[in-house]
Amino acid sequence: MTALSVAAAIGGTLVGVIGFAMSYSTLAKGALAWGFSEELAPWFPIGVDASIIAFLALDLYLIRKDTPWPLLRMAAHGMTAATVWFNASSQGHIGDDPVKAASHGVMPVLFVIGVEAARRLIIQKARLEAGTAVDRIPLHRWILAPLDTPRFYRRMRLYAVASYEEMVRRQQELIAYEQWLKRKHGGDLSRATDDEKLPMTMAAYGYTVAEALALPEKQEREAEKRAEEAERRRLEAETRRELAQKKAQADRLEADGELEAVRARVEGQTAQARAHARAQASAAERAAELEEAALETALIAEARAREAEAQRKEAQERETKAEADLRAAELERQAAEKRKAAAEADQAAAAEAQAVETQAIAEARQAAAEANRRAAETERAAAETQRATAEAARKKAEEERLAKAALADAARAEQEAAEAERAAAEARRAAAEIERRAAEIEDEAKLTRRERAVRKVARMALAAGLVPDGLAYDDIQHELYERISIADVQREFDVSSTDTASKYRQEAVALLSDGYRP
Repeated sequence: MTALSVAAAIGGTLVGVIGFAMSYSTLAKGALAWGFSEELAPWFPIGVDASIIAFLALDLYLIRKDTPWPLLRMAAHGMTAATVWFNASSQGHIGDDPVKAASHGVMPVLFVIGVEAARRLIIQKARLEAGTAVDRIPLHRWILAPLDTPRFYRRMRLYAVASYEEMVRRQQELIAYEQWLKRKHGGDLSRATDDEKLPMTMAAYGYTVAEALALPEKQEREAEKRAEEAERRRLEAETRRELAQKKAQADRLEADGELEAVRARVEGQTAQARAHARAQASAAERAAELEEAALETALIAEARAREAEAQRKEAQERETKAEADLRAAELERQAAEKRKAAAEADQAAAAEAQAVETQAIAEARQAAAEANRRAAETERAAAETQRATAEAARKKAEEERLAKAALADAARAEQEAAEAERAAAEARRAAAEIERRAAEIEDEAKLTRRERAVRKVARMALAAGLVPDGLAYDDIQHELYERISIADVQREFDVSSTDTASKYRQEAVALLSDGYRP
């Protein structure tokens, strides 16, 4: 086989080379005669012969890849016929010298025959490797059974029976079964049942005797399987339907629960908002009452201040009067001292005149002088008493003045406290008004509890003196953290988590940075 293969390859190659060489020379000369230029004439035979080789090579390659394309083979045969015609007609009219024309056209045909042989070999090898090779029906069968062989061939090709021997065995089994069936029914096949006639009926469709006889049982099993499959699908459908119904009921119950939860949450938030609004309104009313009380307290403090001022003026007048009395007492004391000096002078004069006066006159004068002395002492004592009284009155007036000054200071302090309380009341009233308006706005906006809390922290910071206008985010954060501590937020909203309070402050900073103003 190897030697035959080598000989066939060498011989085919020689035939191809010789044929194409002769074809090249003939077609090149013919191209010049047919009007091709001297530059293009040598390329004409190359294009024709190369197309034949390329188409045949591509056809063999695609067959090897099990993707044949018949158009390539047809194109190669067409170009072969063309080159045969070109070679034959290049020597003149074909009818003038048919032998000469055939000698020039035979070589390309020989090359194509060799390629077709190689193609057949490749196809058969590929079919053998793939297990799809089909045996050929021997020629003698066509000759010996010309009527039955076409039906035999038809069943082999239609029902993919690749082996001729297998097809012969099937035919023999069918004939043997038919003979057995005739013997069973006494030579009358009409008495056989339809199931017994199945091998003859189904033979034309490629069934063996065993396959045909097994058809009823096989179909019954398949029918049972179909029934079982239909029942299984029905049960699965019922199960899915029940599951869907139960899931729908569960979803409905879950939706009802969620609806109730949402309704309860909304009602709770609404009640909370209403209570918050009522509390804010009560706080505003209480702030107004406190403001009125503060105003009354301020009026009372002002009246007390006026009364203290009047008392202070009265004490000042008494002090002035006491000073005047003191000056009068001092003048009276000086007059008494002068009278005392005059009395002493009179006593001295009386002593000088004692020598010349009589004893009676001297005694009278002495008695008068003693009386004047006692009178002067009495006056001096009275003046001292009056002076002490004036001093006591002055001290009392001073004490009263100090007391009135203290009362005036207290009145001023009370007035200032009243002013501060009035300002605080005014601030509380403004804050209450702001809170009331904010509550109304938040109720209209349907804000959550957290959003309300964040806005309340922002308002606390604004009430504490934070002015965010013109400040950067970090500055607003610094100012708010200095004014509002986490403890303040926890105390205001009654939360125990420092993390929640810290988040309230952070969100309030972001809110103020975005331009929130109540």
